[in-house]
Amino acid sequence: MAVIAIVGTGYVGLVTGACFADLGNRVRCLDVDAAKIALLCQGGVPIYEPGLQEIVQRNQEAGRLSFHTDYATALADTEFVFLCVDTPADPCGRPDMRRVENALADIALHVGSNAILVNKSTVPVGTGDWVEDKLETATGRGEKIAVVSCPEFLREGSAVQDFMHPDRIVLGCMEQDAAEKVVELYRPMEAEVVVTDLRTAELIKYASNAYLAMRISFVNHMARLCEAVGVDVGVVTRGMSLDDRIGNQFLSAGLGFGGSCFPKDVSALNHLARSFAVDDSLLQAVLEVNQASRLWAVAQLETILGPDMTGCTLGILGLAFKPGTDDLREAPAMAIIAGLQARGAGIKAYDPAAMAQAQARNDRIVTVEDPYALAQGTDGLVVCTEWNEFQHLDMGRLAACMRRRVLIDGRNIYDPMVMQELGFIYRGVGRGHVLPKAGIPHA
Repeated sequence: MAVIAIVGTGYVGLVTGACFADLGNRVRCLDVDAAKIALLCQGGVPIYEPGLQEIVQRNQEAGRLSFHTDYATALADTEFVFLCVDTPADPCGRPDMRRVENALADIALHVGSNAILVNKSTVPVGTGDWVEDKLETATGRGEKIAVVSCPEFLREGSAVQDFMHPDRIVLGCMEQDAAEKVVELYRPMEAEVVVTDLRTAELIKYASNAYLAMRISFVNHMARLCEAVGVDVGVVTRGMSLDDRIGNQFLSAGLGFGGSCFPKDVSALNHLARSFAVDDSLLQAVLEVNQASRLWAVAQLETILGPDMTGCTLGILGLAFKPGTDDLREAPAMAIIAGLQARGAGIKAYDPAAMAQAQARNDRIVTVEDPYALAQGTDGLVVCTEWNEFQHLDMGRLAACMRRRVLIDGRNIYDPMVMQELGFIYRGVGRGHVLPKAGIPHA
């Protein structure tokens, strides 16, 4: 089997390395963060991802997976070097390429001439050409290192499944021999492979995420309209989804998208459009609707409790941007918490995976051990993440714990009529049918 080096042990790098090792390859994962590597060497995993820790431990014990801080050791005799470093957005929305540049400088010093560099970092269109030139120059040997763009399409919370059973593999490379070798590496997945040039592969990644983000912003825009005219967005989207051309994916109204990909990738594509003088109004609207979706929950509480929430204690059910992860990057819950704290509210929170990270970011958040402790003495609850366990709570018991029965269901996981029968002042996203014609009443 192949010898693979993974540069970067963030979310993508760790999942990629562990899964390739599980397929029988020898994999060396490298990171400049010594503390992270020490944790991994001891069998720990720095991210929450279902099934990942078991795969890491299994392949460490089998001798197929190892972790390093030294480029010379990690890249020795490797056939494939996967570049998996983060490219966070800068203040202008452009991908920050400093980590890519630093990694490439070290890779160039130690990569073998026959190795193939596979770029899984999300990078601006045209980066692959730049990487080819930079490696050729930096090696100082006048050798051309083959570069393949292989964008990742992993979903947090189901990344292991997505890696092992992908919808498609996209490869950008004009060198047939290198492309065929990477195709062979992915052959066990039995997925359709799209082979194209570097720039097209890079744009496929951005276009895919921007389209999905656009669907989310569209349904949230429709939710505002449903609230205005007094209908239920869930029934509207159900009627839409039965059209085979539309389907039901990414059509759930809520608090908008978050995480490490959608916000960053839409911003990057927006910046790319502007840089080539291409109209960016659609992409800009996707971002603006998403920001407004987060403020919806704050607006509902202002209407019910008043703009000054001093003395109120509010409970946040769910902190991570989605279930199955502890990732707080661009999490709607964190924006909502900041808005409520700015209005004087005290915040309690519960999340199955992300409470420590939330407190590290905002030490004014009080975390509790379960949803019932969260409800105790609160003036309202806000559902921010649709963890499965939240759908099976004893809502009567929850209501009995609260000082005021206000429920802001930011993920539409509860039946409005049942919640009203339990005495809740209930607000769901785009659920206009439960509102009086005169509008939202004050408590």
